[in-house]
Amino acid sequence: MKKKILPAAIIVGLIILILGIIGISSLIRKYTPTKETEDLNKYFNISSEDESALIVDNTVSDSKAKLIDGKIYVDYNFVHDSLNSRFYWDANENVLLYTTASDIISAAADSSTYTVTKQATDFGYPIVKATSSSALIALDYVKQFSNITYKSYDKPSRTVITTSWGKIETASTAKSTQLRVKGGIKSPILKQVKKGESLTILEKGKKWDKAASEDGIVGYIKTSTLSDIKTTELKNDDYTEEAFTHIKKDKDICLAWHQITNKSSNTKVANIISSTKGVNVMSPTWFYLNDNNGGLADLASKDYVSYCHSQGIEVWGLFSNLENKDVDAASVLTHTSTRTTLINQIMSAAFNYELDGVNIDFENITKEAYGDSYIEFIRELAIKCHNNGISLSVDVTVPASYNKFFNRTDMANFADYVVIMGYDEHYNGSDAGSVASLPWVTTGLNDTLKEVPADQVILGMPLYTRIWELTPKDADNPVTDTADQSQYNIASSVYGMDAAAAQVSGNNATAALDEETGQNYAEWNANGKLYKVWLEDNTSLEKRLELVDKNKLAGAAFWKLGFENSSIWDTVIKYLD
Repeated sequence: MKKKILPAAIIVGLIILILGIIGISSLIRKYTPTKETEDLNKYFNISSEDESALIVDNTVSDSKAKLIDGKIYVDYNFVHDSLNSRFYWDANENVLLYTTASDIISAAADSSTYTVTKQATDFGYPIVKATSSSALIALDYVKQFSNITYKSYDKPSRTVITTSWGKIETASTAKSTQLRVKGGIKSPILKQVKKGESLTILEKGKKWDKAASEDGIVGYIKTSTLSDIKTTELKNDDYTEEAFTHIKKDKDICLAWHQITNKSSNTKVANIISSTKGVNVMSPTWFYLNDNNGGLADLASKDYVSYCHSQGIEVWGLFSNLENKDVDAASVLTHTSTRTTLINQIMSAAFNYELDGVNIDFENITKEAYGDSYIEFIRELAIKCHNNGISLSVDVTVPASYNKFFNRTDMANFADYVVIMGYDEHYNGSDAGSVASLPWVTTGLNDTLKEVPADQVILGMPLYTRIWELTPKDADNPVTDTADQSQYNIASSVYGMDAAAAQVSGNNATAALDEETGQNYAEWNANGKLYKVWLEDNTSLEKRLELVDKNKLAGAAFWKLGFENSSIWDTVIKYLD
């Protein structure tokens, strides 16, 4: 019996031993860090020898640099979006432009020289190379005008760029360790980190921190291996911020737009001004883009300017792109030659009529068509205006999702004033509603002030309103919920202040303050239709003037003369000195 038990015990013991060995092996595998290394070419997505990865502020970019004759070139779109948006590539005429506060710097494709106001400078090698879809720009050329630094590394080729300055958290390694793709010892190794090597800590974790090495490797490192953790100030001592100057008035601006449709309209200026109070800037709608070569239509009058000057009133001629629908404004502004012609035409008009200022009112601009070209137009025009002592103001819509491409910050750098067109919240073709409700105007102003200094902001206000006509879609079934606009066909007509008030009283309606919009509201029924109006009057105007006063804005502007009730000017002069 004992003989039978012994072999069985041996077998059981062997099984236990084997299981123990397996368990120990499993534990060893579980707690032993992997020595697997990540392929850095794959990590940086490098597919050819002439590519260099781009790491911007510790983030690997989807864009790649090109190595051409040992020099680093980066795509224009990457430069514009990530490094310096003031670079402008004219793909039509193959020229790269950069505009400073005082100069337009240009470099032609494949040229090794750039020109600053007709003075050529040798860069030493080609600055920009045109491609089928964009352009490649020498990174050293970009750096020359930008608040960036960079270092290049090999194996694999990569360029580490810093554009963001301020406080960062750094640490040193207490011992040799590894940066891994993810947190955990089983994640592949990106880099062997030596003892004492400095890292930037990007995210803190419980056991693993996300960190970046100086040579552009971003991964995870054991928290326990870090020491000497501190906050460091990152700054670029080689860069000096450019200073911009502006032509500003030492008083609140009270600008009134005067719509001029023909030369004879200019003769009414004396009567128009006599009906106002406090207006110190007249902006007649004299000029508009009239052909695809940058030519202008001209409705201006020297006598008009002379009369305004005799009354102590400045004249800022308005230049627009709205009147001639056959003109391709995108073509004009996206070609440097025609854009330059337009600017020269504007300056010629300013000289000829002795204008004090230029007011630009270009609308219906899209990013795809000519968003960047429009900003470049403002930059280039600003230099010409300032060199000749002429104020430049630019009319802009309130910030919205569809116009995020507008670089209002750069616009404010160059232009003297940014005029918010605080109207057309609701417009012909939209649902019925206020032309400019107080919350909508307030939001638009606050969003603008995030990009433009208050002393450069002029708040534009409407002197007109819309009366909305809502016709039931189904004449046989009366509308049960008048707030449901989907049940109506909607149309509107523009009225001046007095005409709108007359419509209210003439239809035996009563206007009452609508707290939500900050306006007097009225509605009535006539001929089976519902009419709604949010009135522009002293009540609505004063609430907006209070915004000007509260935010210490540069002033206010009014569209357009002839629509106002004469009493509003007494309200205006209470707020604008």
